[in-house]
Amino acid sequence: MLYAAIVFLPIIGSIIAGLFGRVIGARACEVITTALLFVSAALSCYALYDVAWLGHSAIVRLTPWITSGMFSADWALRVDSLTAVMLVVVTGVSSLVHFYSIGYMHDDPGRPRFFSYLSLFTFAMLTLVTANNFLQLFFGWEGVGLASYLLIGFWYQRPSANAAAIKAFIVNRVGDFGFALGVFGVYYVFGTLDFEKVFAAAPMFAG
Repeated sequence: MLYAAIVFLPIIGSIIAGLFGRVIGARACEVITTALLFVSAALSCYALYDVAWLGHSAIVRLTPWITSGMFSADWALRVDSLTAVMLVVVTGVSSLVHFYSIGYMHDDPGRPRFFSYLSLFTFAMLTLVTANNFLQLFFGWEGVGLASYLLIGFWYQRPSANAAAIKAFIVNRVGDFGFALGVFGVYYVFGTLDFEKVFAAAPMFAG
């Protein structure tokens, strides 16, 4: 469950900081979320070695996700060479941002909330880059948009932060509409949202 750990360790940190921040304190939230990100980054480096150098690409099916009539989508992690590189980039940059933010946010009373949002953003990015179907990709995209909105509007007492958050929210919704149309179009044409099946059938529609 190496790949599952890489993806879900940040959301565990986010939940701990978000729900129990007032109980365990801001310092504990900083340490826990940052430590989990560094663990995820270390595992990502091993995954890059395992996939890119040893050639052990994998599709890890975690659980059935959505089933409705003839449509079904599993929650699965697609890990190939490109994914492995992006795992290192996302977790590496995010772990450094977490570490830097410990000092940068030192005097802010909302540190638990900030680190929860930051870890949520990382989880959404990891969900996006490990997606195995277009619906899961859309879920990750929406998660990134939500986390971006929360982080941009973190200092909600400031009118400028609120205005910037609302602007980002509106722009993302425009992108979401186009993305959703694309997902519906793929399902209408191919009858599936699974990457492997869509890519295999795509040459038949190229002409």
